[in-house]
Amino acid sequence: MTAMAWQGSPPAEDHPRATASEPGASRRWLPALIITTSLFFLWGMANNLNDILIAQFRKAFTLSDFGTSFVQQVFYFGYFVFAIPASIVLRRFGYKVAIVTGLLLYGAGALLFYPAAAISAYQLFLLALFIIAAGLAFLETSANPLMTELGDPATATRRLNWAQAANPFGAITGIMIGRNFILSGIEHDEATLAGMDAAARAAFYRAEVQAVATPYLAIAVIVLLFALATAFTAFPRAAAPRIDAGAARNERFADLLRHPRLTGAVIAQFCYVGAQVGLWSYTIRYAQGALGWSERQGADMLFVSLVLFAGGRFVGTTLMTWIAPVRLLTIFAGISALLAMTAALVGGAIGLYALVATSFFMSIQFPTIFALGVETLGPLRRLGSSLIIMAIIGGAVLTGVIGFVSDRAGIAAAMLVPAACFVVVTAYALRARRTA
Repeated sequence: MTAMAWQGSPPAEDHPRATASEPGASRRWLPALIITTSLFFLWGMANNLNDILIAQFRKAFTLSDFGTSFVQQVFYFGYFVFAIPASIVLRRFGYKVAIVTGLLLYGAGALLFYPAAAISAYQLFLLALFIIAAGLAFLETSANPLMTELGDPATATRRLNWAQAANPFGAITGIMIGRNFILSGIEHDEATLAGMDAAARAAFYRAEVQAVATPYLAIAVIVLLFALATAFTAFPRAAAPRIDAGAARNERFADLLRHPRLTGAVIAQFCYVGAQVGLWSYTIRYAQGALGWSERQGADMLFVSLVLFAGGRFVGTTLMTWIAPVRLLTIFAGISALLAMTAALVGGAIGLYALVATSFFMSIQFPTIFALGVETLGPLRRLGSSLIIMAIIGGAVLTGVIGFVSDRAGIAAAMLVPAACFVVVTAYALRARRTA
C-alpha cells in the first residue's frame, strides 16, 4: 500500500515528491523520526512536572485543592485554544513548521518561569503554563497523526502506542526532576508557620517559589535546541492531492460530526484525560491526606505510578498482537474504573495502592482512543485529530471538579470523579467493538 500524503511547504531539501515507502526512505527520514519520537518524551516531561507544581504551589502560595487545580485548568485550556490553530498551521505549512512553532512556544513558556519566580506571582506562572501548553498543542497535533500515517493503517494503533512509549519516560523524568530539584521536603504545619517572624516566613515562601526557576530554565534550553535541530532537519512530504468541490466540502468541521466513531472518541478522550490528569495531580495530596505522608513520599508513589504506566504501555502494546486494540481498551478501562472506585470508597493504604495501580491500565487508553477515532476518517484524519486533541480540555475541567469535591468531601471521595470517567471510556470501547 502506498504511504499517506505528506502535507506542508518544506524547503528544497525536503524533496516534495518523496514518500515514506520509497527505497531507502527509512534511512533518509531517520533524523525526522528521532525528533518526532522525542516530542512524546518532551511533552510527557512537561505534563507531569505539573503534578509536582501542584504540590509545590499549594505550599508556596497556601492554596486550597481547588486553587491548585488552576495549574491544570490553565494548562489544558491552552491545549483547547490552540488545537485548531495548530491544525491550520499543520495543513498550511506542514509538519516542520508546526513542530518548530510548538517547540518555540514551549521554550518561551519555560523561560517565563524565571521572572514569575523572581516576583513570586502565581498568575504569571499560570500564564507561563498556558504558553507551554500552546506549544504542546502544536506538537501533539503534529506528532500523533504523523505516526499513524507512517505505514500500514492496519498497524497504526500499535505504531502509535510504540511511539508513545517515549511519553512515560518523559513523565518519569519530569517527576524525578521535580522531586529532587523542586520539592524541598520542608513542610511546616500551621502552628510552626504562625510561630515564625514575618521575615522568616516570607523567606520560606520565597525559597519555595524560586525552587522552580532553575529546572525550567534548563528545560527551556533543551527545548530550544530541539527547535534549532528541527529547523535543519528534512521532513518528507508528497505532492498535495487535488481537491475538488466535494473534497473541499469534506474539510468542514461540521462534516466530522457525521462520524460517530470520532465524536465518541472526543467524549471518551475528554473523560480519559480528565481522569488521568486528576489522578496524577492529586496522588501526592491523596498520600498526604489518607496516610499523613510527606510530599516526597507522595512523589515516590507518583514515580511508581509512572513506572507502571510505562510498563503498561509496553505490555499493552505487545498484547495488541493477539488481542484487538478495542477489546483491550474495554478491559483496561473497566479495570481502571474498579481501581478508582476502590481508592474512593476504601481509602487508606489500600486506596492509595489501588490509585497507583490504575496507572498500569491507563497506559494504552489515550493512543488507542485516538487511533480508533481517526481510523475511518480518510482525508479528514488531520482535521479529526485536532478535535481529539481539543478534548484534552478534560484535564482542565475535571481536575477542577476533583479539586472542588476534595475541598468539600475529602480527597478520597473526589476519586469518584475519575471512576465515572473510566466508565464512560469503557462504554465507548464497548460501542466501538460493536461497530468495528
